[in-house]
Amino acid sequence: MSRVCELTGKGPMTGNNVSHANNKTRRRFLPNLNDTTLQSETLGRGIKLRISAHALRSVDHRGGLDKFLAKAKDSELSANALKVKKEIMKAQAASA
Repeated sequence: MSRVCELTGKGPMTGNNVSHANNKTRRRFLPNLNDTTLQSETLGRGIKLRISAHALRSVDHRGGLDKFLAKAKDSELSANALKVKKEIMKAQAASA
């Protein structure tokens, strides 16, 4: 499974472990990913996503999954999240 957030595109970063003697060895900083089910008000169902803790806070801040996806850039979203975004936009257009 890829270690990339489905909503923000955050992935692993690289850096150094630095010892007391200032020896440097390469390491990876992995994003804090969680499997979560987010509720879509428009679709009326839950959507399972693997997102970072930072993305979960951003979704709450923006007022839910539907509003977050409306503002999100398509280039940052995963294929699964992009599919959900299109479903939501289609359902909103049909209801309006």
